[in-house]
Amino acid sequence: MNERVLTPRSRGFLFLDSHPAGCAQSVADMWDACPAPTPAGAPDGDGPVALVVGSSAGYGLAATLAGLKRVGIRGIGVSFEKGPTERRTATAGWYRTAATADLARAAGRDLVLLNGDAFSDSMKDQVADLVERRFGGRLDHLVYSVAAPRRTDPATGTTYASVLKPIGRPDRTKTLVFDEEGVPEVREVETAPAEGDDVEQTVAVMGGADWERWIDHLAARGLLAEGFTTAALSYIGSSLTAAIYRQGTIGAAKAHLEATARTLNERLGTTVGGRAVTSVNGAAVTQSSTAIPGIALYTGLLRGVLGEGLVPPVRQLAALWDQLTGVAPLDLDAEGRVRLDTWELTDGVQAAVAERWKTATTATIADLADLDWFSAEVRRLYGFSVPGIDYAAPVATDVPWPDPTSHARDAGTRAGS
Repeated sequence: MNERVLTPRSRGFLFLDSHPAGCAQSVADMWDACPAPTPAGAPDGDGPVALVVGSSAGYGLAATLAGLKRVGIRGIGVSFEKGPTERRTATAGWYRTAATADLARAAGRDLVLLNGDAFSDSMKDQVADLVERRFGGRLDHLVYSVAAPRRTDPATGTTYASVLKPIGRPDRTKTLVFDEEGVPEVREVETAPAEGDDVEQTVAVMGGADWERWIDHLAARGLLAEGFTTAALSYIGSSLTAAIYRQGTIGAAKAHLEATARTLNERLGTTVGGRAVTSVNGAAVTQSSTAIPGIALYTGLLRGVLGEGLVPPVRQLAALWDQLTGVAPLDLDAEGRVRLDTWELTDGVQAAVAERWKTATTATIADLADLDWFSAEVRRLYGFSVPGIDYAAPVATDVPWPDPTSHARDAGTRAGS
């Protein structure tokens, strides 16, 4: 067994290695932070069958854990992660998936975790076969949470690449960086506007096309249960980051995602009495969000304003599961979106963050933002700075991917005991 002492090495917010024990503990901490089921939501026997596409990181991981604990889902999670090599550890999502499998097994929930290209039809076929053979041939819920740099359209073979750019004119914004010693710096960066087919490419990757293809694939196999619900996870955010996000290329993709939700909602309502929504979540430190100019600074300032009032993803997703399963009514805005971000976007909170943003410089940032929290959150994405872990001790890095055949046997044994 390959054991190593691992120390955090990074290039900006990207870490070269991940810590298996730290990743496992971070998943356990998320599980503990998830609210327990209400009496109305506690599973009676087998829970609903759910598919989470993008289950290993960020809000997709939160959706998986909250679904397991809050409503007792069983079913399938799909992600794309890299295993360990001689020179590198596995990705953090690989280790988080292994820990998620352990928690599902301990809870007696049959959860199959697949590693592969969620955009491919071969993965959709694999999932459909599992739903048919292992989960009674009916899927109750699908949560779609995919952030990817590129997508190959299985129908045409064309590969599209997403970009983070404003639309129409350059965007100059403040952003937060840390040097190799962890010293924070507030810089101004300028991002050139989208050109050519940048918008179309980004929409093809991050819009609703693949989400709709998942629904088409499962519906064609007759696998959508009566009352089937599906939610794609999204973000709107602050006016401070709107030029690069909601009004930029990613925002165009989010608008396409929301338009897809309206189309799917009408269709599912007619065919299976179902619903399709987008869920607008609040700000969080994720591996994808740290790549967006200005988001790191905004999130650090937001935490400085709200402190413990910043709602973690697993609590937001617990609220979403309540709505998807009928424990709580669907609470939709005028655009038909579930809004889990209202705590972030109140006038008072946004005014306080905007005031701090105006005066944020390298000299003042430590007084305005919760930098200790933010930098620790970034490291925790990779399993570092997790309380309770001895980072001086060697740790096994060759953790296997969860065996998809073991969960049904273990869950069945528990259910029958």
